[in-house]
Amino acid sequence: MLARKPDRLTTMHNIIEQVKLELPLYEDETFVCGTGTDCVGCPKKLMELVDTELSYWEHYISDGTAPNFDDIRRFGKLCNNVRRALVRNNVPLLNSTP
Repeated sequence: MLARKPDRLTTMHNIIEQVKLELPLYEDETFVCGTGTDCVGCPKKLMELVDTELSYWEHYISDGTAPNFDDIRRFGKLCNNVRRALVRNNVPLLNSTP
């Protein structure tokens, strides 16, 4: 018997939960600009971008409106790219697995 794939609301909710578990969204040191010369993409600005998108999608799906597949792909790609930038900047991740 084949396992049933999650619907779009469940998928977006799962991505949001994974982002909250892995990215240091609400850690004080994440939102401090280091103004260093070795910075590869500003972690502060990247985390603010993810936080804004996260808040938007939480509100959007709390209304019961399902995102389309492109929205899910775009949000997942954004979070993945931000995660990679944080790793490049030696920002510690929460509960991450390689």
